[in-house]
Amino acid sequence: MLTPPNKVEEPSDQLRQMCLDIQSAVLAATKALLEANLEQANQAISFGSEIALESGRCEHAAVTMLATQAQSVCDLRQVTSAVQLVGDLARMGALSAHIANVARRRHPYSAVPESVRPVLHRMGETAAAIATSAVEVLQTKDPVAAAHIEGQDDAMDGLYRHLLDKIQTSNWDGGVSAARDLALVARYYERFADHAVQVGRRTISLATESDHRVQRHAATSTPRAARNRAVVRV
Repeated sequence: MLTPPNKVEEPSDQLRQMCLDIQSAVLAATKALLEANLEQANQAISFGSEIALESGRCEHAAVTMLATQAQSVCDLRQVTSAVQLVGDLARMGALSAHIANVARRRHPYSAVPESVRPVLHRMGETAAAIATSAVEVLQTKDPVAAAHIEGQDDAMDGLYRHLLDKIQTSNWDGGVSAARDLALVARYYERFADHAVQVGRRTISLATESDHRVQRHAATSTPRAARNRAVVRV
């Protein structure tokens, strides 16, 4: 007996809420970094912890669904993709917390010298925009929106390279410690964007597979006599 197509669900409201929390986390982390704001740093870290807890609950629900409902290879692929998607969201939350931890470690001093503040500001804005795009993809399952994230990821890669160029030049005067921290922060933002790309790709893959399952289920639910009549008419 085939599993009805509504048994293995697409990304749920839980995943969209996780993405909204990720957006709040990366905004708070960026503010903490640029303003040496300890309260914002702690808030971002708190969001990261909540996202990690929620990802654990989602993964547990997916495994339970797999054990109790999945009856086909298609079900297995969908649940596996959903677990991987949750993992990408969890990493985005963790990376936001890592950025905030750099700000907290340097407090009460700023981790960002004036010469690179514009670049860090743009990286933070880009990360927040990427999180917004990920929410849109989870809501709409729109391939165009998913492709937009890839363009935003390219922009983040450019900012990442630009920041590394700045801290590696011979006239860098921000010090070794600041350069090390900024290299880490740049990497965190860059990986944040990479995971968002995967969120977009996995969401579209899940939606496409779900559509195919509905079509297959409808085809196999058609009474045999009706299928035979259709063959005769052809």
